Amino acid sequence: MTALRELTLTRIRDFLREPEALFWTFAFPILMALGLGLAFREEPAQPVPVAIEQGSAVEKLLPALDASGNVDAVVLPPADAARALRKGEVSLVLTGGDTVVYRYDPTRPESRTARLVVDAAIQSAAGGTRPVPVAQVEERQPGSRYIDWVIPGLIGLNLMSTGLWGIGFGIVTMRSKKQLKRLVATPMRRSDFLLAQVLARLVFLLLEVPPILLFAWAIFGVRVEGSLLALTLVILLGAMTFAGIGLLASSRARTIEGVSGIMNVVMLPMFIFSGVFFSSNRFPDPIQPFIQLLPLTALNDAMRTIYNDGLALSAATPDLLILMGWSVLSFGIALRLFRWR
Repeated sequence: MTALRELTLTRIRDFLREPEALFWTFAFPILMALGLGLAFREEPAQPVPVAIEQGSAVEKLLPALDASGNVDAVVLPPADAARALRKGEVSLVLTGGDTVVYRYDPTRPESRTARLVVDAAIQSAAGGTRPVPVAQVEERQPGSRYIDWVIPGLIGLNLMSTGLWGIGFGIVTMRSKKQLKRLVATPMRRSDFLLAQVLARLVFLLLEVPPILLFAWAIFGVRVEGSLLALTLVILLGAMTFAGIGLLASSRARTIEGVSGIMNVVMLPMFIFSGVFFSSNRFPDPIQPFIQLLPLTALNDAMRTIYNDGLALSAATPDLLILMGWSVLSFGIALRLFRWR
């Protein structure tokens, strides 16, 4: 019994000395509950968002829809209305003339609900004496399924995880084994060593990203709506950004336990807030500026702009600037703080 007691106490002490084990056991569930509670907080019933095509005769119904209190209607050019419907920003598009035409995706429950709510508001405004003639156009929006939306988020999450863990673990292992101390005695520049870690990380993208793209296309029919070249450039910039952050996280850590704690702190806010599994727009407005500045948020938004929306690379310029800023800043600070011992 004495041996059993001592072995049990030894294992408990070992566990308490592992910061990453303590984090994932005690802190992570609480922080995830906090993040999900903020994202899916209870709110009063919201008006259904719909778009009215600019220039159509249906614009005259805007006052009636606003007066109902159940519809949040906005007038958009046809191309913008179609894009808003595809991205899920609106649930229904109204167009037509004497006959009101409802354009929506029948696979979305919110679109079917919006069609009923809007029709009730229009018919109520008509007074019930003469029903307003309506028609509907059911259209499947490319890139509108959840699987279409989540694939870029999974790619971004993978780039973040492999960038931080792959580089961070490798460098700290070399430091703990005194390999960095031997390298510093050679005619090697510090910048060359750090840049080599980033370039090696980019090589592994050839084995990391294409299988995800091919699997999503072959099994679920998820297509890249935009340019493959533009998507490749965004992925390369994202990989460089997280490689730089990985270098910074491991620039001073001496042990695997130490760098694990640092990387957990860095990754967790992005894991929760950056729109991997659900939209970051679900979080309260006061913290949106912080969320939009996170590198994973910028990467996910830029990829979805090309992957799902089919837009040009220039449409993702603000997100690309954020990624470039993180990349340059993290690499520059890592170059200054990096410790060889």
